[in-house]
Amino acid sequence: MMEYLRELSEAIGVSGREENVRKIILRAIEGYVEDIRVDAVGNITAVKPGDGKDAKKRPRVMLDAHMDEVGFMVTGWGDDGLIRFTPVGSIDDRIVPGLRVRIGDDGVPGVVIWTPIHKNKDQAVVKIANLRIDIGAGTKDEVAGKIKRGDRIAFSAEYLEIGSSIIRGKSLDDRAGCSVLIDVLRGGPYPCDVLAAFTVQEEIGLRGAMVAARILKPDVAIALECTTANDIPDPLADPDSDDPRDYNPTTRLGSGPAITFMDKSMVADPRMLRYLQQLAEVYGIPYTFKTWLGGGTDAGAIHRSNLGVPTSVISIPGRYIHSPLAYIHRDDYANAVRLTQAALENLNRDIVKPL
Repeated sequence: MMEYLRELSEAIGVSGREENVRKIILRAIEGYVEDIRVDAVGNITAVKPGDGKDAKKRPRVMLDAHMDEVGFMVTGWGDDGLIRFTPVGSIDDRIVPGLRVRIGDDGVPGVVIWTPIHKNKDQAVVKIANLRIDIGAGTKDEVAGKIKRGDRIAFSAEYLEIGSSIIRGKSLDDRAGCSVLIDVLRGGPYPCDVLAAFTVQEEIGLRGAMVAARILKPDVAIALECTTANDIPDPLADPDSDDPRDYNPTTRLGSGPAITFMDKSMVADPRMLRYLQQLAEVYGIPYTFKTWLGGGTDAGAIHRSNLGVPTSVISIPGRYIHSPLAYIHRDDYANAVRLTQAALENLNRDIVKPL
């Protein structure tokens, strides 16, 4: 378990340039699935046939995880050698100044400029459009030999295991989900047909999942994700207050995978929601509910595909996602694998019979 998580986390794969991640996944799933394909937009799809005797009666279950990560893209540079850039995906302006980054296929190191605190008397948040990246070049000609317009820019960060429980890494949204899907595919077999989709461009509009779902035509689907952990104090709360409302513990590290009720992209299918909750309780798998309505997942595209697909989301809580480093809990990862495998082992068509 987690054999590929470090490699996946450290790979650079900003939306639209997921090829480094794709290579790792293709190597990891070879020999465990059939009909491996890379489609026109760059998704990996594959099938793990079920071991049920009647192939026509086996449910077709799509498991989805997205390969891409948030980052930036080079838009140009000035005579001073400083690089202009724009975000790819949703990134908070407040975390960008001073970041270490890697640019382009060669991973050219750079730093997002920021005025030292000694000179900074204005504490207003600076918009990304007003920031630049410094790669140590003094002129535009020095930049032009190393960087191209359109080059993707990724956070520069290393994977680290902290103690026996915490994993810290870049792009765990959603490389943790990709790793869970790899572990599930390397397990089994299952009584249903598993239709795997490692998708592209989730962070800029769920684009790859829309294509993958149309190709695979599943009966039901589960998106495997990393979601926001709400277990840290509100930085705007009263620092002297002991009021538990200063916290929003709907998802917490170590409390199990989160089952989504609703987000901005979908309302979870009630049959699948009930099914996952009951399974978790029967198998003694800790879980929590995601009740915060922000964000979206590939499930938002999958459930609207074809003639409609009953869809749910299993997520690993992660602190500080969409930033250079996120934290996840090892137990949450293991329990996400357990819950996904339990769902595959027990699923039948009656569970998603017409409402």
